[in-house]
Amino acid sequence: MGVQLDRFTVALLILRPDAPELDEEAAARLQHAHMAHLADLHEAGFILAAGPLLDERFRGLSIMNVGPERARALKEQDPAVLAGRFSVQVIPWMVPAGAMAFSRTHFPRSAGEVDAG
Repeated sequence: MGVQLDRFTVALLILRPDAPELDEEAAARLQHAHMAHLADLHEAGFILAAGPLLDERFRGLSIMNVGPERARALKEQDPAVLAGRFSVQVIPWMVPAGAMAFSRTHFPRSAGEVDAG
């Protein structure tokens, strides 16, 4: 009997080399809108997990439970993507069924909600 596979889509946010320069206030507003978008996608059930990557180029990763085309469409509506800060790369991902389990949680809607300690 063959192993069943669960299918997900990994979406990467990649810092664009031509990203606009933003002052501190504009950057904070954009980050707030970006985090609110992620929270909305999680609340709608599209994002299972998401968070920043500590890399100069690859800045964020989301695991999504939709196909690559739908994942790209949803991620391209991110205010930070629309503002030209990030580009999106989507990658189909398969794991043995049941290997990954996700729980509903609270996604912060702004940086002010994050306790990085």
